[in-house]
Amino acid sequence: MKSFRRHAASVNAGSMADIAFLLLIFFLVTTTISADKGILRKLPPVCDTPNCTADIPERNLLQISMNDNQEIMIEANTVKLEEVKEIVEAFIDNNGSNNCDFCEGEQFSNSSDHPKKAVISLSHNTLTKYDLYIAVQDEITSAYYDLRMRYAKHVYNKTPDQLTKEELIDVQKAYPFIVSEIMVKRSN
Repeated sequence: MKSFRRHAASVNAGSMADIAFLLLIFFLVTTTISADKGILRKLPPVCDTPNCTADIPERNLLQISMNDNQEIMIEANTVKLEEVKEIVEAFIDNNGSNNCDFCEGEQFSNSSDHPKKAVISLSHNTLTKYDLYIAVQDEITSAYYDLRMRYAKHVYNKTPDQLTKEELIDVQKAYPFIVSEIMVKRSN
């Protein structure tokens, strides 16, 4: 009798690496990568003169801070997020020096002299949530946008998206976006 030897069944694995590589390429190409979120800001130019660190008069500085309890304080008064925009607008558009012909402010003695001199100082604690920080930034930006829109309608009778490049630059110069961000406060 003849003896039969069985050979162990084998799988040709030579093309397995090719298949794995093709699957990797497929998933890399078809996967969507979420966009990063952040704050769109143009950084100020480098200042070569000593007047960049000049003192700002107290009345031209609006201090907004956020603490570790997720509270917003403006000039040591706790406020709600919804109030920030209105307070910022009133501060910037105050016309304290009475030499702004386009301002509609109340001319309070403790608010800014002119929109070009108004500075928003923003500070936060290390435990302040990022969502709150972004929400406050959005409220400040919205206040500037509303003031600029009002100026564009008053002076040019146009909305900001209808302005020419020169007109838009004029609107931005009338209400310059001046926000000073203070170094993060660490609580121990």
